[in-house]
Amino acid sequence: MADTLEQLEALLDDFNADVRLKALTTLLERAKTGQVKLPPRGESFNMHCHSFFSFNGYGYSPTGLVWRGMKQGLMAMGLVDFDVLDGVAEFQEACRLACMPCGAGMETRVFVPEFADREINSPGEPGISYHMGMGFVPGTVVEPAVAASLREQAGARTGRIVERVNTLLSEIALDYAEDVLPLTPAGNATERHVCAAYYAKAQETYPDPERRAAFWAAKLGLDAEAVKKNLDDAPGFQGIIRTKTMKKGGVGYIEAKGEDFPTADQVNHFALANGAIPVFALLDGTSSGEQCMDELLDVMQAGGVAAVNIIPDRNWNIKDPGVKRVKVAKFYDFVEKAKARDLPIFVGTEMNAHGQRFVDDFAAPEMAPLHGVFTAGAWLLHAHTLLQARAGMGYLSPWAGHNFTSTAEKNRFYEAFGRAAATAPSGALGQIGPDLNPAEALRSVSE
Repeated sequence: MADTLEQLEALLDDFNADVRLKALTTLLERAKTGQVKLPPRGESFNMHCHSFFSFNGYGYSPTGLVWRGMKQGLMAMGLVDFDVLDGVAEFQEACRLACMPCGAGMETRVFVPEFADREINSPGEPGISYHMGMGFVPGTVVEPAVAASLREQAGARTGRIVERVNTLLSEIALDYAEDVLPLTPAGNATERHVCAAYYAKAQETYPDPERRAAFWAAKLGLDAEAVKKNLDDAPGFQGIIRTKTMKKGGVGYIEAKGEDFPTADQVNHFALANGAIPVFALLDGTSSGEQCMDELLDVMQAGGVAAVNIIPDRNWNIKDPGVKRVKVAKFYDFVEKAKARDLPIFVGTEMNAHGQRFVDDFAAPEMAPLHGVFTAGAWLLHAHTLLQARAGMGYLSPWAGHNFTSTAEKNRFYEAFGRAAATAPSGALGQIGPDLNPAEALRSVSE
């Protein structure tokens, strides 16, 4: 039976949900009794964590993310998985047990007809945009066919990639069902799972490092000595496999076409039908589409978008001074545009690749001036999640539409409610209902 801290933390990422829950419950009990020391809650947060239900660079489950967030003293967390909502209920239950303010959602790719000839945030793929819905809550999914189609489209695409790459890597050809799907807890395999499977198959087929390096060098068109130096860095080398075989120019690359994806409006409609918030995701402001940001945001808002998402680290944490100067300026400009439109901003670090930090460095000179507006977004998402789950009083609910005369007023309420609810007594939310006006609702968790 697992007993040490390390053993219990490993079980947080087990593919068995009951095992994960039991490990978290044990760890929380030990924290309560002082056997495990946790820091006080600070002012940092990550509202864009991918879990192993799509791909997490460290193999973290939704439950594992929450515990590790507690260990780092995070004030709030958000779950975002590609194409699935599989982790939403688990994540929110883990957050409830841990008293961690939270929100959860989904990321996918969509077609934006108005930008069919311009790149948006998917490099090299005009008209295709990474897009989000945030603030989903557990329960029956409305319009389940949409959710099923997103999963099926993603799975079919990944399967086709394997078929194509197998023609190049025939000596270590994969069986999608046997070699790739077991790497996921719910059958939602990604390109990164495929790369991990090829990496493992090569180790099995060529146990001698010299032969294995020669194999990869020949197949990927790389220098054998350079390959040998990188071969033991599994995440890094898997990234090389992905770049050489699955990105543009690689044998497994599948060109993104508009008809292969739902439209942004369709995904927005799905999010709204399920009480969530449609969200536009910024890349870095440099693409042909993102350089027309006012036009792009007009299109997005007309289709239902009510918030935006930023991955700050790729907008400021850049080595090249010239590139950094340009991207930081666009980063700040985008924040100002979002604020002018009263669009809440959600931020986080993804962790969908090894090496990405667990939480943003909000103390960095480029980040510190923006901490307040990003914090407001985190509290707003937490409030939406609580109120939507409790009484259908979420950010875009009929209740919100009836009770606020402006978006700015609404934003102030949800931010304030989120802050107050984070420290409110456990029974305070039991008083919440759509018969309350905003002042009464806020008072119920503030007193």
